[in-house]
Amino acid sequence: MTQYSPLDHLIINFDQGLRTVFGQPLGTARPNPADGKLDAELSETEKRDVVGLMRVNHSGEVSAQALYQGQALTARTEEVRENMQQSAWEENDHLIWCQKRVEELGGRTSILNPFWYVGSFTIGAVAGAVGDKYSLGFVAETEKQVVKHLEEHLERLPQQEEKSQAILEQMKEDEAHHATVAIKSGGVPLPAPVRWMMGNMSKVMTKTAYWV
Repeated sequence: MTQYSPLDHLIINFDQGLRTVFGQPLGTARPNPADGKLDAELSETEKRDVVGLMRVNHSGEVSAQALYQGQALTARTEEVRENMQQSAWEENDHLIWCQKRVEELGGRTSILNPFWYVGSFTIGAVAGAVGDKYSLGFVAETEKQVVKHLEEHLERLPQQEEKSQAILEQMKEDEAHHATVAIKSGGVPLPAPVRWMMGNMSKVMTKTAYWV
């Protein structure tokens, strides 16, 4: 197994950050769930709403990627670091799928993505430094909130918008799996004030990214 120095990890994280925000993320090469689905006939109002929702989901994945990378950087054990890195690879699939759908609909991703990334990376690094059990608990709570947002978006999407639905359904399955893995790996529930703060920060991001 390759052993990386702290400097190596910093360089790797910097490269992944650039790829996430400005370049082409490296995913697992899983098939896009939207492939094979027919393009829906959407009104201009419906199309704007779908673009806004998928832009929110893309920004959410930018934040999730940053959280995982920050936590991996400061994880206490190699096992936790590897779990974070594996989840990050799968989050990259979500990034790729959401970005493609936004662009297919003539939209663009959020111009605030660099801000979301830096802020989330910092939070993730702090969570990792506090201790692995709390870092894993942070992952579980984050994914729980993401699943809730995805369920709300699935209800809001036009019934005929099968491509976005397929993407969000797969994302929902992956996020729930990440939460389960985090708990099984030793994650502990976070204090109520921390969960409250995370929920409100998430609301700010989702409401802003829908438009910007």
